[in-house]
Amino acid sequence: MSLIPSEASKVEVAGATVDFFELKKDGESTYYFDTSKCGPPDPMVNAMSGLRLIKGTNNKLVMINHKTPGGLFSKLEDDISHEAQEVDGGLVKITFTSNNSSAANTDFEQNACH
Repeated sequence: MSLIPSEASKVEVAGATVDFFELKKDGESTYYFDTSKCGPPDPMVNAMSGLRLIKGTNNKLVMINHKTPGGLFSKLEDDISHEAQEVDGGLVKITFTSNNSSAANTDFEQNACH
C-alpha cells in the first residue's frame, strides 16, 4: 500500500535521489517522497531537496520514512515546522510546512547526517 496518493503526478526535484510527486488542490501543492527503503544519507538529502520546494510558501512536503528522522529535525530552524505520525507497517509520515512569519533561514545545503 502506497502512502502517496495515486492522483499525484511525478515531478523533478533538483538533488533528489528518489521520485517526488505533487498533488495540487485549491491552489496549493503537497509534495510527497518515500525514503522508507533507503539508508543514510538518502532520507536527509531528499528531505533537504524537498524542503526547498515549500520554503516561503503555503505548500506542504510529506516524507515517508522507516523511522523518525531526528537528525533532520535538529537541522531545521524556526522557518520549517514538522509533524510526525506513525502509520501502518511501522513507517513514519512526516508533514513539513513553512513558517512564513519566521526570520530563521534553514541552510538546505546542509544535508549530511552528522
